Amino acid sequence: METEHRRPIFALIGIGLLSGFLSGMFGIGGGIVIVPLLVLLAKFPRKLAAGTSLGAIVPAALVGVASYAAVGNVDWLVALILVVGSVIGAQVGAHLLHKLPVLAIRWAFIVFLAAVAVSLFLVVPSRDAQLQLDVLPIIGLVALGFATGVLSGILGVGGGIIIVPMLILLFGQSDLVAKGTSLAMMIPTAISGTIGNLRRKNVDIVASLIVGLSACVTTALGAAAAIALDPRTASVIFGAFLLVLIVRLVFEAIKQGHKE
Repeated sequence: METEHRRPIFALIGIGLLSGFLSGMFGIGGGIVIVPLLVLLAKFPRKLAAGTSLGAIVPAALVGVASYAAVGNVDWLVALILVVGSVIGAQVGAHLLHKLPVLAIRWAFIVFLAAVAVSLFLVVPSRDAQLQLDVLPIIGLVALGFATGVLSGILGVGGGIIIVPMLILLFGQSDLVAKGTSLAMMIPTAISGTIGNLRRKNVDIVASLIVGLSACVTTALGAAAAIALDPRTASVIFGAFLLVLIVRLVFEAIKQGHKE
């Protein structure tokens, strides 16, 4: 069915190509890029943009995981543990959405990301690191997944932007394994969310397919770039990416504050 939200194919392809590369390079789902671009360039309502983005993430994440797994940079057990915590946390976050001061949480999240970005400039990840899954690390991973799910439910932020730096900074994980594992944990979450959005008719299926398939073209290139970079450079670039994201989040928080 044609709607006023159908947009030129080239705009959607461009969004997909950019988000796919960033997804592969940073281990993020790409929604943090897709959603604002769909709103800005394709004039999607934010809710429809979020649902369409989640559907587009699935094929891109699959290609990204395959790219990282091909060189042994996915920790499947860690991904599974994170998924368990994230699924529970997302439900809690959705429940708390209308009961907590979202604007205050948004600003706290911005401060958190700023601290993470600064840390990434200072820390050089070891690509020989191995995460030993003893009791405390497992509890920590469940808690990390839970916290990520809660923030996702409240703020609509993607998990990768939290999971990747936390695996590096808190768990001493290799930056490449952190990115591959992050993409792996997103797949079941994105599929589950997309099924729910389809039921609520909150997905532009054609746009989602165009963006998602376009993203597949560049996701492997992004992963290859991440692997080719030395860990110090990769960490600095990720930190710089977070700083750009923080600027956008600050503008959104200010805009939201003016509405309240």
